[in-house]
Amino acid sequence: MGKTLFDKIWDAHTVTDITGGPTQLYIDRHYCHEVTSPQAFDGLRGRGLKVRRPDRTFSTPDHNIPTLNQDRPIADPVSARQVDTLLKNAGEFGITLFPLGDEHNGIIHVMGPENGLTLPGSTIVCGDSHTSTHGAFGAVAFGIGTSEVEMVLATQCILQPRPKTMRITVDGRLGSGVTSKDMALYIIAQLGTGGATGYFVEYAGDAVRALSMEQRMTLCNLSIEMGARGGMIAPDQTTFDYLKGREFAPSGKEWDEAVAYWRTLPSDDDAVYDREVRFDAADIEPRVTYGTNPGMGIGISEPVPLPPDDAAARLSFEKALAYMGFRQGESLEGQKVDYVFLGSCTNGRIEDFRAFASYVKGRRKHSDVTAWLVPGSWKVRRQIAEEGLDKVLEEAGFEIRQPGCSACLAMNDDKVPAGCLSVSTSNRNFEGRQGPGARTVLAGPFVAAAAAIHGVITDPRKS
Repeated sequence: MGKTLFDKIWDAHTVTDITGGPTQLYIDRHYCHEVTSPQAFDGLRGRGLKVRRPDRTFSTPDHNIPTLNQDRPIADPVSARQVDTLLKNAGEFGITLFPLGDEHNGIIHVMGPENGLTLPGSTIVCGDSHTSTHGAFGAVAFGIGTSEVEMVLATQCILQPRPKTMRITVDGRLGSGVTSKDMALYIIAQLGTGGATGYFVEYAGDAVRALSMEQRMTLCNLSIEMGARGGMIAPDQTTFDYLKGREFAPSGKEWDEAVAYWRTLPSDDDAVYDREVRFDAADIEPRVTYGTNPGMGIGISEPVPLPPDDAAARLSFEKALAYMGFRQGESLEGQKVDYVFLGSCTNGRIEDFRAFASYVKGRRKHSDVTAWLVPGSWKVRRQIAEEGLDKVLEEAGFEIRQPGCSACLAMNDDKVPAGCLSVSTSNRNFEGRQGPGARTVLAGPFVAAAAAIHGVITDPRKS
């Protein structure tokens, strides 16, 4: 019986299989940010340990940082302390840090791939749930807790139970104006927020193969929102073309050797998965969420559904609708929008800015909308300027901020006020996620752009 992509990578990195217990897994790349690492470094310090392989860990501040005036001291004392602690820990333990202002700085899940640090066939961890993003390159990538961060720093290994495998195949081609964000939200809505719990998901099919590298990252990024341990896509020519020439990627003879190995990674034809799911790309339209988890989503032309029959699920459904201020059976199109956020590790890459700019070009931002356009990294910010997208956006009335996690989560200055409705390209719409009392509708960059122009939720295919 053949092996899956996941099996090949997991088995190649297994140090020890503990009978009846977890696998001791070797980790190739460890990403660190300021929120989940301080206690881990304190643990090393308390036990008199060093970082086992400092050359394998790369760090950058992203969650707590402001997206304006990054050349000035951080005003919030808690954020300032966390960022300063990361700086000190990186220096003390000899790990690479890309601080504020550094040309490599950015959201950890944007910065890693664009610098060639994320490679096919790797095992990758970070104290952040959306580490699944890196699986787009054909890597086993997953989020870990703070105690596990300490374990990886100390040993370059981690203890993990072996997940089951699932293959999600999307046949056909996506329609005009439909993005991988819409694909991801569609899949989550079909399977539910716990539908992939216990599984590592491999995405396959013509619609997935047709995605660009950045769109693949968006798809894998959201795997965690249906309970999956991670998501991945087999490396192919799209992957190799994206990586070639990037700063930390292999070069010369090492590049040729790496590609030869990467070509062996796709799942064997006779590989067997624990679960198989299939969807048709033709069924996917631009998506919006109406509730308080990413699974509560609909096509933009669909009404808010009826509540489920199960009493407990019905109660949760009604609570979510009450929080959002929506009613069953109504359309979300035409709902007034207060804030629009373009950014995050889900949709803060250059292609997202290209999509947003292509819609708003020649139009004007609605006067009632506050829009935060936040690049995922300084490389993205520079590319926006090089391509002239900054001029298009500024002429349409938009301001481009500095890189950071920004309004994805209420951990920095970019908080949506209570009661306000935000159309957001981020990954979570939990109660208070973007600020206490904030109401979040998740969507892709085209839907966000249409909302920013028209001041209401709008189907970008119609206007």
